[in-house]
Amino acid sequence: MKISNIYIGGWFQRTMLQLSEMYDFLREGTSQLELSQKKLNELRKNLLIGNIEYGVDGEEYLCFTTSLGINIKIFEDGLIILNNKNVSEDTLFTDINKVQDYYENSLSPALNYLFSLGAPVPKELAGIKNVYPYFIVCEKATNAQMQELLIKTERQKYFEFDNDKYNVIRGDKYYFINNKKQSEDKIERYIEEQVFIREFKGQLHRYLNIHRIIWEKIDKVKENVKVKGADIVKFTTKLEGYAKTITLIDGRIKQMSTYISTREKIAKSDAELAEFLEISGYRYETLRDTLNYIQYLWSMTQNYVTAAQKQFNNIKSDVTSKSVNSLTIVTSMSAGAAILGLFQKSEPKFTWFGVMYFFILALIGWGSQKILNYISNKQKYDVTDVEYEKNIK
Repeated sequence: MKISNIYIGGWFQRTMLQLSEMYDFLREGTSQLELSQKKLNELRKNLLIGNIEYGVDGEEYLCFTTSLGINIKIFEDGLIILNNKNVSEDTLFTDINKVQDYYENSLSPALNYLFSLGAPVPKELAGIKNVYPYFIVCEKATNAQMQELLIKTERQKYFEFDNDKYNVIRGDKYYFINNKKQSEDKIERYIEEQVFIREFKGQLHRYLNIHRIIWEKIDKVKENVKVKGADIVKFTTKLEGYAKTITLIDGRIKQMSTYISTREKIAKSDAELAEFLEISGYRYETLRDTLNYIQYLWSMTQNYVTAAQKQFNNIKSDVTSKSVNSLTIVTSMSAGAAILGLFQKSEPKFTWFGVMYFFILALIGWGSQKILNYISNKQKYDVTDVEYEKNIK
């Protein structure tokens, strides 16, 4: 048995515009944006770039080699595939770590900085640690040798597929592909599609989980049957933060429908690949249905946070209105007392008593305002809401 190649990959929404920006950066270390040229040069140097090519195969793509023997291919939709052909069974895990280290510590920092301007990535997504699928391509391996590789890595087998050209054993994070007589390009096409499908599903699952987390956070704000006036601003600020996150993620989700349609069209134009994807249980219709479900779920979440914001803004307006009314009463009382004092004297005179009287009046007004503010802050306001029985989502 010979291990001929190791692949890893990832996907995050991009377009041909960003691909052109990557190409300029990889060739010349430049960007049209106001980014530090010094940092761009440093990040490009860390990539250890060899040859660079730009082409079209269903989608536009660029690929480049490195002095480490790692090859990188980046498609216009954001799919990234890395492979290393300098591998052996004895150094398998070292070779895997080598590719992953390049991805995490060289390529990702460069792309993150290149696209650091514009709409931010929500913090709920920024801190996620990717779990890559590792594709180990072997040549003319026996079934026993393939099973031994699975035991060395994770033991658990999710599915196995076999035909006359290649067979696949899939674990959780590892795919073992035994190439019998298939071309390297066809194997690579299969891997590209697997990475896209897995990453697409992974993103949808993350969005589902984030929806659950944010919905519960909104619930915690709204579960206060009565809320103190002093806490209204705090809760309103929290809801504004949730609304911003929901808007950013909603934008990401809406982009995804375009990518899956393009990928489906390209995959189905390759009869051999389309046949395998159907046999192995991957259907684009299922992915699209899941995407639609997540879109509806986020639409509900957006409506929910908007309703909560409106509710707390109304309470905030009521508190402000009551404070203004109380302040008006205090001011009117102070003005009335001052006018009364003027009528009791024939002509205004500057006396120490008058000065003391003025400050006492001001102190009473200030104290009255503080007392009214304290009462307003401590007063509890009803947060009315309709209670629903929660369904499993």
